[in-house]
Amino acid sequence: MMVLLLAGISLMALGGALSWTSSNAIQIERNNRYFNAISAAEAATEKVLSRITTDYRSGGESIVYANLQSYRGLTPTTGESPFWNDFEFNNAQGGIGQTFVNRISTSAYVDLNSQYQGLRGWASTYRVLSNARVLNASYSVVGAVNQDVQVASIPIFQFAIFYGLDLELHSLTTMTVNGRVHGNGTIYTYPSASLTFKGDVTSVGKIIKTRKPGDPAYSASPPAGTITYQAQKDTGVSSMTLPIGTNNSPSAIRAVIETPPSSELVSSLMGQQRYYNKAELVITVTNNAVAITAKTPLSSSSTIIPWSQITNLVSTNLTFTDQREGKTVNVTQIDVSKIQSWSATNATVQSVLGASTPVNLIYVADNRTTTGSQINGIRLINGQTLPSRGLTVATPNPLYVKGHYNQPTAAHLGTTNTSNAKPASLVTDALTILSANWNDAQSGASYTTRNAAGTTVNAAVLTGIVETTNSPSIYSGGVHNLGRFLEDWTGDTFTYNGSMVVLFPSTKATAPFQQPGAYYYPPTRNYAFDLNYTDITKQPPGTPEVRALIRNSWSLVAPNSTNIVASY
Repeated sequence: MMVLLLAGISLMALGGALSWTSSNAIQIERNNRYFNAISAAEAATEKVLSRITTDYRSGGESIVYANLQSYRGLTPTTGESPFWNDFEFNNAQGGIGQTFVNRISTSAYVDLNSQYQGLRGWASTYRVLSNARVLNASYSVVGAVNQDVQVASIPIFQFAIFYGLDLELHSLTTMTVNGRVHGNGTIYTYPSASLTFKGDVTSVGKIIKTRKPGDPAYSASPPAGTITYQAQKDTGVSSMTLPIGTNNSPSAIRAVIETPPSSELVSSLMGQQRYYNKAELVITVTNNAVAITAKTPLSSSSTIIPWSQITNLVSTNLTFTDQREGKTVNVTQIDVSKIQSWSATNATVQSVLGASTPVNLIYVADNRTTTGSQINGIRLINGQTLPSRGLTVATPNPLYVKGHYNQPTAAHLGTTNTSNAKPASLVTDALTILSANWNDAQSGASYTTRNAAGTTVNAAVLTGIVETTNSPSIYSGGVHNLGRFLEDWTGDTFTYNGSMVVLFPSTKATAPFQQPGAYYYPPTRNYAFDLNYTDITKQPPGTPEVRALIRNSWSLVAPNSTNIVASY
């Protein structure tokens, strides 16, 4: 009896164990199937988002909205991988082989989400939802994934620093960056003193605490200074690109400052981004003539202004030496202080833009023939007070700015107070700052004979640089040398309030940066992001907008439903 009793107990225990094992195995299998279904559903949404991203960057939000029906037919296919034979996709509304795609908010100027929180831009929100059912399994398991995304067009000068190339920041003295920083490449930081980022820092590549390989001062050792991030630091983010078409390489982007070919339509993607087409006044200098036209932005027609009517504003008979380039600069010079009054008295400008409307975007190209020892350049003088509508000057040539620029209030010189500054930007192949003490006659002598004076410039800058390279081994100069110098600034301060944007390599002013003591000695730098640019009404004329797809939310949702209660 005892043996039988013990045997019975053993059999009961064995049966319970087998039952538990069977139930556990079933649960594990169901979980595995469920997670496979979730992964498949996510893959379907990612396929759609990839297409949306491509279309938005190349054609804008109107193209995305026009292609909604096409997106709805996108799911992973067996042609891509036999793995997808095991799944059936639907759009939660009964549509087999379909993905749910809808626009849930139309374009508006709004606060942006996710890693771009704090920026504002023109954005629409799209919802992409997929159900995936596991086939050929003992259990019918469905996984559902929803993704909400913004397609956003962001005025580029909202960034304190924006680089389409690798970004190098190797401050020698204490430096604080008081706005957002973004790099479409790698960000290299190697300060000698403290470097503080008060805003978010995002990078498509990595953020590395060394100099860039190729920099003659490259070292694998930690930097001597400290680096502090007071906000978010994100790597591997989506690149932010100009809407110029499918080719967004730096060399392609440079075309926005070039004169368009006659065959290119103003309405084309590239045509809409060119500063030439956005301009209200176009000045083209050739060997024997200066052509001037007035027009409304993005107009295909323009009105000629005779050279004799603009000679008090523009001159082309000056030269000086740029010792960094080692060349004589043939100068096209614009007297900024005369733009307001000239616009008000020129009949052609008034007929095109309207009475009392000064031009606010000037495109100037100096195309005179040069020898190997010459370079053509544009120079702005007397720019302390800008026209009432603000001013953007864009050129494919190197640009030189002499003296204070866009700081009409004497008490605000040398400060971050830009309350009386106008919306302004300087767009160029390369930017050089000349103090008010600059004298052309001394430009060919030792830099020690060119004593600078404290200078304030308040303007967004979009320019090229000479990049750090391995062969030959040269250093770009970094962000703090974005504005070039040709004088002895010992004991003087250069105050800059604006936004620093680099999208392409310089192709005209191509001599590499040299350390102080060759053609200049650096100033004390007082750099700050101009908070005016966070206000859409204070953006400089012709400001480019970069496009990005921003992920708002990713969520697991109830199968076979498009009623999204919450996103996580």
